[in-house]
Amino acid sequence: MNPRLRALQPYPFEKLRALYAGVTPPAELRPINLSIGEPKHPTPAFIEEALTRNLKGLSGYPLTRGSGALRGAIAAWLMRRYGLPAIDPDGQVLPVLGSREALFAFAQTVLDPDERHARVLSPNPFYQIYEGAALLAGARPTFYNNDPARDFAADWSAIGEQAWSETRLVYVCSPANPSGAIVTLGEWERLFELSDRHGFVIASDECYSEIYLDEERPPLGALEAAHRLGREDFRNLVVFSSLSKRSNVPGMRSGFVAGDRALLEQFLLYRTYHGSAMSEIVAAASIAAWNDEQHVRENRRLYRAKFDAVLPILQDVLEVPRPPASFYLWPRTPGSDTEFARGLLEREGIMTLPGSFLARDDAAGGNPGKGRVRLALVAPLDECVEAAHRIARYVRGL
Repeated sequence: MNPRLRALQPYPFEKLRALYAGVTPPAELRPINLSIGEPKHPTPAFIEEALTRNLKGLSGYPLTRGSGALRGAIAAWLMRRYGLPAIDPDGQVLPVLGSREALFAFAQTVLDPDERHARVLSPNPFYQIYEGAALLAGARPTFYNNDPARDFAADWSAIGEQAWSETRLVYVCSPANPSGAIVTLGEWERLFELSDRHGFVIASDECYSEIYLDEERPPLGALEAAHRLGREDFRNLVVFSSLSKRSNVPGMRSGFVAGDRALLEQFLLYRTYHGSAMSEIVAAASIAAWNDEQHVRENRRLYRAKFDAVLPILQDVLEVPRPPASFYLWPRTPGSDTEFARGLLEREGIMTLPGSFLARDDAAGGNPGKGRVRLALVAPLDECVEAAHRIARYVRGL
């Protein structure tokens, strides 16, 4: 067996199952699950229809590079969404089976398994794939905290020169999971300068980029930031995006990687052996999804309605900021986050995810997720409102 597997920690939802062991929710209350970020809005009918119209795609092997039509649709979307100049669909775009598998596989492409002191930087709290990808590639995960005192932004100056010199890959998540924070142009500029100095690659996870609360202020993307700063070749930069949240198709497993053509050439080589080509059926439905924005605007409207309804209820009893993007709330808990989550299920039938399960101890021995819970507003509006009232009742009873 691969000995590196022993370095992997239990996934957050395994920890959650252990935490909830022996808990019996009230039988008279319907259970409401706010713990997992799985979109629940209906899949648009036109995407389902595109799938069924293209079932003849089952008869042939798909290309690892993906169809030219899909790469073209993604390139066109990037140009429309971020105001970018021409994106080369043949060299700067690669379809993938959702962002999760690509974020993991990309580390295996970038990192040298024989390098003994290589580091992979990751936000803290973080998506567990970043840590697992680093560990299984033989690198050392190193975390940078998303500080609430800085509106959950990273403090790049807190990372020492030695750590930067050993860094080979930096994961960025913007909008962030779980805070919804967005990396600013100034923060990107600083990170690009550090990349130029030390030669590391930046992997920007942007799977929440289309779930934002101000329709007039879409989040800044990494390629957009690079373009605005004169970095037209996107050197040492790739972005990862997905239709799962944007178009409510988590079961379709469709996304893309875009950016530095030299990196994508090597990533394509890796994927040729990895066996991760997208079905032509999924490609056809993906083209339909990337070419339509009306359903995405409607999706955001539904999420805005939930935030507008839930936040006034929760803000009466908890410290919980309104995020600029994503579908999460990240409130501070009165006391232990694990005890809060367990008690909330036991007394009110609400499942949440303790923040400490999403983070690791920092250099000072603290866990930046401790004392918070993640609430995913993915359930229907009435369930989210009912959950907010139950949470408020629970907090008042503590």
